[in-house]
Amino acid sequence: MRRRIDSLRETLHKEGLEGYLVSNGANMLYLTGFEGGSRLLISADEDCILYVHRVNYDAAEDAVKDCEVRRVDYGDDLERVLARRIESLGLKSLGFDVMDAQTYMKIEKLLRETELKPRRDVMWALRKVKGEDELELLRKAAEITSMGMKKALEIVEDGMVERELAAEIDYEMRKLGSEGTAFETIVASGPNSAYPHGGRGDRRLKRGDLIVIDIGARYRGYCSDMTRTVTLGEASPRKIEIYEAVKEAREKALRIIRGGVKAREVDAEARRTMAEKGYGERFLHGLGHGVGLEVHEPPMLNPKSEDVLTPGNVVTVEPGIYIRGFGGVRIEDTVLVLEEGVEVLTRAPYQMVVR
Repeated sequence: MRRRIDSLRETLHKEGLEGYLVSNGANMLYLTGFEGGSRLLISADEDCILYVHRVNYDAAEDAVKDCEVRRVDYGDDLERVLARRIESLGLKSLGFDVMDAQTYMKIEKLLRETELKPRRDVMWALRKVKGEDELELLRKAAEITSMGMKKALEIVEDGMVERELAAEIDYEMRKLGSEGTAFETIVASGPNSAYPHGGRGDRRLKRGDLIVIDIGARYRGYCSDMTRTVTLGEASPRKIEIYEAVKEAREKALRIIRGGVKAREVDAEARRTMAEKGYGERFLHGLGHGVGLEVHEPPMLNPKSEDVLTPGNVVTVEPGIYIRGFGGVRIEDTVLVLEEGVEVLTRAPYQMVVR
């Protein structure tokens, strides 16, 4: 973690910031290796203090090696505690990642001599390119997710309730080492598959349904994300046509991904394929997003993205077509951006018809 803190300090010096206040849990985990802190204060020179509620204090002391850990007790006014420390350090410019309006106004009032600067981009710049230690954990998360998907394809059957299949997938990933899911598992069948995030999960699967299965394991803080779409029994010609259009869009997008490519150009490649097939208006979301300690993080692959892909980025590629009242198809993998091409991290069959 020392290397990450030093990298942040280098950025602070370049950006003219004398300190940085971290409130986002994923950012605190990234910098300290501990999940459960309340705030993290880092000066551009020496101080690194993780403030932790007494409930998590012992765990933090055992886990955190490169920062001082301070306990926050019941009744403590954390904002006042922070303000006193910032004043004692003489920090005149303080960047921060996220802060709700009430907290911002309180700290601003307490720190008359310190300029608060919203600089979430500072942390994203560090987190977008994954180190080898992170890639090891991301590969493990992807492996668990892939095994969960393979289990889903083995057990999905006529009459199952959507949430029943979701529960079986979650249980399988837990047994394989997942510490939880990166997001709520989506199983969306029939007309529900036309909604990118599914319905309530109470529909029973039926033969001929399009069934979208979107899952992701979380392993030691790191996430994964993958989707497959299947049907039980025979698929109609239109369903096959839509599936093949999505599959082709995915393949064309993957072919052009490499370091230095603009993220929006990758999105445009997939979107062109959809349009050529007559389904351009039914591709309702961006092509993908970054994956790391959060399941949705930069770089973003969408028509408005300003991101440029860099070797070490881990992103999803997830084209989809959604037709209300009919159904939807999405195919998604998590991939690592290389100098030339990608490494596909999630692996499960691309079979449309099962049983």
